[in-house]
Amino acid sequence: MKALLIGEYREGKLLDTTYELLGFADQLGAEAVMLLVGSNDRLPAYGGTLYLADAAKCGEYNPDLHKQLILEAVGKEEPDIVVFMHSSYGWDLAPRVAANLRASQVSEVIGLSGGGFEVGCCNAKMRRTVKPATQRAVLTIQAGAFPVQQPGGAPQVQFLDPCGTGTVEFIGYEPAEAKDVDLTKAEVIVTAGRGVGKRDNVPVIQALAKALGGELGASRPVVDAGWLEHSHQVGTTGQSVSPKLYIACGVSGAIQHLAGMKKSDFIVAINKDRDAPIGEIADVLVVADVLQFVPALTAKL
Repeated sequence: MKALLIGEYREGKLLDTTYELLGFADQLGAEAVMLLVGSNDRLPAYGGTLYLADAAKCGEYNPDLHKQLILEAVGKEEPDIVVFMHSSYGWDLAPRVAANLRASQVSEVIGLSGGGFEVGCCNAKMRRTVKPATQRAVLTIQAGAFPVQQPGGAPQVQFLDPCGTGTVEFIGYEPAEAKDVDLTKAEVIVTAGRGVGKRDNVPVIQALAKALGGELGASRPVVDAGWLEHSHQVGTTGQSVSPKLYIACGVSGAIQHLAGMKKSDFIVAINKDRDAPIGEIADVLVVADVLQFVPALTAKL
């Protein structure tokens, strides 16, 4: 099997998620080739074939030109799958490429199973296995779902030049509005999950965060229920964090949440369910009632 991996380049920098594409190809056992619209002086540490187009010529993002470049690489390599990250770049380009190739598209892949691709469903509470209906498939993979792989070496570069200018002019990136809470800079984060039960119990978790000199985080169900503002949300639809200490209180561990915090140095999970997914990545799993254990821990601190 051969995979064409579509790297990402933003504001003059190669995004680290590019190496997650390599990790996905490795787990799949696929021969990898890569395409990048970027710069010749900022190339990935990747020893295989790299199709490179100059971002200065066609913009760091231009759907018409980038699609054209991908289709050209597909024609040269005849890959079985074309793989994007599940990002704004992938969301926009993957369906365009799939439509042109008349190929199945599978979005937000989080695992491999039984010859198919695992995707989340029911608000990430369940997984289902999808098998493409066509010989060639276009995929987007969830950030954090596959390991980062940096094989090293210098790529074998083949240059591509876009034809025409496309119908879109790339202007630039506009940063998101400043958040009330910047969890990305916190060294300690204590997160409240659905297991805290109700809004009135959130202060119990907040007290532990304060005792540790940390910030209060939240899982998506807590934010969706209105118990905390979105600025506290950890995960791919919130903030991706990597503190020295991460304490998850009543968090089951949906893949989107894990992707946003799995790079923390030390993870403690407190959950009544010893089989909760978050236990798979936790350094310490405390099997206990959050509302009994957390106040006792806070008092000791």
